[in-house]
Amino acid sequence: MMVKKISALLFFVTILFAINPPYAHAYIGPGAGFAFISSFLVVFLTFLLAIIILLVWPVRFFIKTISKKNKGIKSPFKKVVILGLDGFDPDIAKNLMEKGKLPNLSKLKDQGVFKPLRTTLPAMSPVAWSSFITGVDPSRHNIFDFLNRDPKAYVPCISSVKIGSASKIIKFGKYFIPLGKPQIKSLRKSLPFWNILSKHDIFSSIIRVPITFPPEKVTGVLLSAMCVPDLKGSQGTFVHYTSEDFEKKHTGGKKIHVKVEENKVKSYIEGPENPLIKSGETLKIPFIIKIDNNKDEVKIIVNGNTFKLKKGEYSPWIKLTFKLGLGMKVRGICRFLVLKISPHFELYLSPVNIDPGKPALPISYPFYYSMYLAKLLGNYATLGLAEDTWALNERVIDEKLFLDQVYKNHDEREQMFFNALDKTKKGFSVCVFDTPDRTQHMFMRYLDEKHPANLGKDIEIHKNAIEEMYIKMDNLAGKVIKKITNDDVFMIMSDHGFKQFKRGVNLNTWLRDNGYLYLKDDKKEGGEWFADVDWTRTKAYTFGLSGIYLNLKGREGKGIVSPGNEENELKKEIIGKIKGLEDMETGNIAITEAYDTSTLYSGPYVKNGPDVIIGFNVGYRSSWGAAIGITEEKVFKNNNKSWSGDHCMDSRHVPGVFFCNKSITANDPGIEDIAPTVLSLFGVEIPKYMTGKPLMNNHINKNIENI
Repeated sequence: MMVKKISALLFFVTILFAINPPYAHAYIGPGAGFAFISSFLVVFLTFLLAIIILLVWPVRFFIKTISKKNKGIKSPFKKVVILGLDGFDPDIAKNLMEKGKLPNLSKLKDQGVFKPLRTTLPAMSPVAWSSFITGVDPSRHNIFDFLNRDPKAYVPCISSVKIGSASKIIKFGKYFIPLGKPQIKSLRKSLPFWNILSKHDIFSSIIRVPITFPPEKVTGVLLSAMCVPDLKGSQGTFVHYTSEDFEKKHTGGKKIHVKVEENKVKSYIEGPENPLIKSGETLKIPFIIKIDNNKDEVKIIVNGNTFKLKKGEYSPWIKLTFKLGLGMKVRGICRFLVLKISPHFELYLSPVNIDPGKPALPISYPFYYSMYLAKLLGNYATLGLAEDTWALNERVIDEKLFLDQVYKNHDEREQMFFNALDKTKKGFSVCVFDTPDRTQHMFMRYLDEKHPANLGKDIEIHKNAIEEMYIKMDNLAGKVIKKITNDDVFMIMSDHGFKQFKRGVNLNTWLRDNGYLYLKDDKKEGGEWFADVDWTRTKAYTFGLSGIYLNLKGREGKGIVSPGNEENELKKEIIGKIKGLEDMETGNIAITEAYDTSTLYSGPYVKNGPDVIIGFNVGYRSSWGAAIGITEEKVFKNNNKSWSGDHCMDSRHVPGVFFCNKSITANDPGIEDIAPTVLSLFGVEIPKYMTGKPLMNNHINKNIENI
């Protein structure tokens, strides 16, 4: 009880203030925007709490784990364990299993089952994982994309979380001090199935499952993942320091010019804006780099830390403390990487992650769980999208350095997962690994020499990166299998599969060409976030990666399409024209299907999604420009970025995987079926609102009846 009271006090003191972001790019780039406040009291309580946790945590965990307060529910199984492999593709897995390269997955297949797992429409991580969590379709959990929008202002925002400011603020000299805590609200609707397990006192360990930020109360432990921001409030903003002159800016990161004088470089690290000051000036920490040309290494002095770093090697996580004033501080961690020493100096700085040992926002439940892991295992990445794909897209880091980063994060997560497995003797455990998703996004081009993203890039050195990653995931599966008994159910699943992404389709441009979208002064091209759109004439528009929105009266701020007959006829007309859209340059069909969302789904949040979901063909996806509201000159454009694979296509083309050590009765398993399956495995009644169905229903009921 004392630990809970201290945790609650720590939460209220720490989360005093946050500002609502104007927009966010999600996968597209940075911008979730909110600031943080900490204080001396937080430091003291954190230190005190850490000591208490280390003393009592193993005992409390053990008591919880062996507790038999399951309210009379009986199950033939002790544990259900799910290994989530984001983006793991059934076709690639099948091919490698046939070649004998995935022995552990082949063993699991022979013991139980291996099938493609039907994903959501749209086939996107936040959508699919939300269906995994809740057992319902997108119209019932309210997540349709990485991005949503304020329809009144046509301003985008992250789809899964809303950050609001404190309700009251008082002025103290030059400072503005918030009273009370800010609103940090999940926009994902419906109930996570582990919350239902909690009602029956069934313990759960939830490690880095997407769309679990902010963390919710559970009987067990939870560490949040996708949509946890960096300390700047973005979804990941790297910094590229260079002594070379430049004009072009980076997407997803920032360039800072530095000078080398007497073998020294002086610059700064940007943190969040200071919410205590009206001007909101950016907090900064200075650093000095001393260059040793003979040893090809540097000495970095930052925030009281001094350490040496060889060129081409990542530093360990370095602690940073940003001072806001009035004794208040906010803490983060980052990695340094020296890219070049001569003739030009270049340094990469990772996004500044929230310090898990002294978190400025709640990133786990209980609040101190992230601190417990940090004390036990050391610092680790907390950013939702921890692998810096944009640094590779912008060619700031190369493929080797990207893979180094991916596997450093992977190793951290393995430690967390096996720690949770060892402590969860009875109940439910799940951990999601992002390694397959990030690797395939950035290395899919190696599977096709003709991929446009290969232009000017290496096509040999890392051509086996995807295969090597699948083998590593098979090894991970093997480690888990060794911990599984006949009394346990073990599943391996992915949210979607993967295909090559060769050509982008700008739906805004198509809408312009077909008389549904107009630009001011009849321009041919429009800027980011609909900068040049004439809403008085525009009937439809797109942004994000999922589909087309109608400019609907009463919903959109300047809507011109009447709900009802005009709305339905317009959707029918657009679907009729865009389905089967041909890419005239290649002769390929770019769009295999277009779906009327209101006939596809019937849940209460159906109107919050796109009105028409676009099913892109293999090789195609919404263009980079269309995703951020740009209208380009041409509809089709080669994808030249290192981000060369994707899954934001017709869901029929990109199913996930499902492995299990037990047989199933379902022929066509879907990701929304996992939640009711886990509930039924523990003998818990499945809520009637769930659209998913248990995969082993008959088998489970028979076992339970025989107990």
